Amino acid sequence: MIAVKRLAENAPVPFGITFETEVTNLMALKHENIVELVHYCHEAQKKVVQHNGRYVIVDVIESCLCYKYLPNGSLDKHLYDTPSMINWDTRFKIIKGICQGLHFLHKDLNLDTERGPLIHMNLVPNSIWLDDNWVPKIADFGLSRLFGKEQTRMYTVNVKGYNGYMAPEYLYRGEISTMSDIYSLGMLILEITTGEKNCAVSEDRSARKFVDNVHQNLKTDEQIIHKYPSLGPNGLQQVRACIVIGLKCVEVDRSKRPTIVDIVDKLNGKRVPILDLA
Repeated sequence: MIAVKRLAENAPVPFGITFETEVTNLMALKHENIVELVHYCHEAQKKVVQHNGRYVIVDVIESCLCYKYLPNGSLDKHLYDTPSMINWDTRFKIIKGICQGLHFLHKDLNLDTERGPLIHMNLVPNSIWLDDNWVPKIADFGLSRLFGKEQTRMYTVNVKGYNGYMAPEYLYRGEISTMSDIYSLGMLILEITTGEKNCAVSEDRSARKFVDNVHQNLKTDEQIIHKYPSLGPNGLQQVRACIVIGLKCVEVDRSKRPTIVDIVDKLNGKRVPILDLA
C-alpha cells in the first residue's frame, strides 16, 4: 500500500519550489527513520475555472508524492489524546528514531561527497510518521535546505514554519543552520516526553511558557515517577536524559544547544559534557 500526498498551490513556500525541493531531497534519502518516496507525478491538467464572469479552460499543475504506507499515521494523532496507547518505552523509541534520522540528515549525508547537511526546517509532530512497529519516519521536506560542504548557515527573508517550533534566530533574523533543526527537535522531545501540547502552535503565546512548565513540573525524580509510575531505574534515567536534552535544545542562544551527535551519544548512554545531568 502507498500513501499519496497531493501538494496544494497554497503551500507555505512557492509551489513549484516546494515540489522540486521535496522530490530532489527525498530521492537521495535512504534511512530507516526517513520516509520512503516510492513514486511521484507532476503534470498539467485541463480545468474549467470562472474568471471575470466567464468560464475558461486553464492548465493546472497537479503534483503528488507517493510514499510507502505507514499504518500508525502521524505522531500528532497519538501524543496528546490517547496517552495510554504510547507507554514510555515506545515514546523513548520514537525519540531515538527521530534523532537517528536527523543525525543522518545533518552528518551522514555529506560523507564522501561535496554536499553539506540537509536542514529539515519543519520538525513538528505532524511531519513524523509511524509504521506498524512505531518506528518513526521523518517526512515533509518541502521547506528543507541543502547546504554546501563548508557552509554552516544561510539567511532568508521568507520565514515559514509552525509557531512554537521555529528557533528564535530563524523567526526573527531568518538565520538557518543545523541549530534551527535542533531547536525544533527539542520542542518535539519535550512534547513526546511529557505528552503535553506546545500551545504556542495554536495560540498567540510564547513557546517559552511550555518550556517553563516542563522545567517546573518535571525537575525532580518524584515528579517524573508520578507521571510514569511504572518506570524502572533505566526508564527514570531515560526520562531525565530526554528532559535535559529537550531543555538544552531550546536554549535561546543557539551556541548553547547540543549538536545531533551530542544528542545521539547521550541517548546511547555516553557522557556528554554539554548534557551532563547537573
